[in-house]
Amino acid sequence: MDRRSLIKNAGIAGVLAAGAAPAVHAQAAVRWRLASSFPKSLPTIYGSAEKFSETVKALSGGKFEVSVHAAGELVPPFGVVDALQNSTIEMAQTASYYFTGKNPIFAFGCAVPFGLTARHMDAWMEHGNGRKLMDEFYAQYNIASMSAGNTGTQMGGWYRKEIKSAADLKGLKMRMGGGLFGEAMTKLGVVAQNMPAGEVYQALEKGTLDATEFVGPFDDEKLGFHKVAKHYYYPGWWEGGAELEFFINKKAFDALSAENKAIVRAAGAVAARDMTAKYDAQNPAALRRLVAAGTKLRAFDKSIMDAGYKASMEVFAEHEAKAPEFKKIHQDMRAFQRDQVLWSKFSEWRYDSYIAGLKL
Repeated sequence: MDRRSLIKNAGIAGVLAAGAAPAVHAQAAVRWRLASSFPKSLPTIYGSAEKFSETVKALSGGKFEVSVHAAGELVPPFGVVDALQNSTIEMAQTASYYFTGKNPIFAFGCAVPFGLTARHMDAWMEHGNGRKLMDEFYAQYNIASMSAGNTGTQMGGWYRKEIKSAADLKGLKMRMGGGLFGEAMTKLGVVAQNMPAGEVYQALEKGTLDATEFVGPFDDEKLGFHKVAKHYYYPGWWEGGAELEFFINKKAFDALSAENKAIVRAAGAVAARDMTAKYDAQNPAALRRLVAAGTKLRAFDKSIMDAGYKASMEVFAEHEAKAPEFKKIHQDMRAFQRDQVLWSKFSEWRYDSYIAGLKL
């Protein structure tokens, strides 16, 4: 007799007496805490953590709950790796390149200059060697990783003055998210500043910052950067597709049942897709509003892009010379990128360039 027939014919008392109680009753309740590096005022990024939590609870029937805490509530925005390493929290949602001060390799989990687009990053991580290589590296910090979503190609940031050539970057005090981009910009004379998003507006307003980059129109509008810096440049060549990540305390994950591990992975996939789709859906209208409010939308001159590329390649070469693990991951990413670029020339890019010229 199958279980459904048994329940129908014997009732719950008979089921319990027969030792065939539904499996859900055997699952012990699990309570995790997730610390984000981002404020609640960013519903795209922070919303990915909330979507993850909601999905875990729904899939587990309430047996597994993850409480989500905004930047600074449990630990400082840039303190989440230490908290995971020390098992203070079970999860974090962050941008891995915030932690290149610990090791430059962290940058590859998020974005590097002239790196992968969102689709290329997804392909490298999930069906290339990306996730395997990064998790091997993260293991020394007691971390396993999953995508939390991708912003897509970012904007080049907000500037209080016009940037006509690479010479205009010299001496510029600029907030940037972190990673190898900061090193490349330093070679171009920029004074790099790394600070949480919530502190940037005031610094721009006071003039202690000359420029900032963050994400793109939807997030940037919410942070109000257009009110204190009018020049909005594109593209963000340092973040062709910035991947946000869920960092998971490896010991906590290993202690989960097989069912709960599957729930975590499934919830992560739902949250990641939701974030990327939100950015694509919301950025166009936000860009129109910004331009209508007086924002001066400008493309970086090719000479600036060329200078950035040259500086970035110098940074990669310097790190490769010092660290074999860095070289291994970087070269693997570039080999994958070459194939992706080849395919994209015959698919997405050709199609997009034609569609962009039409009056739809």
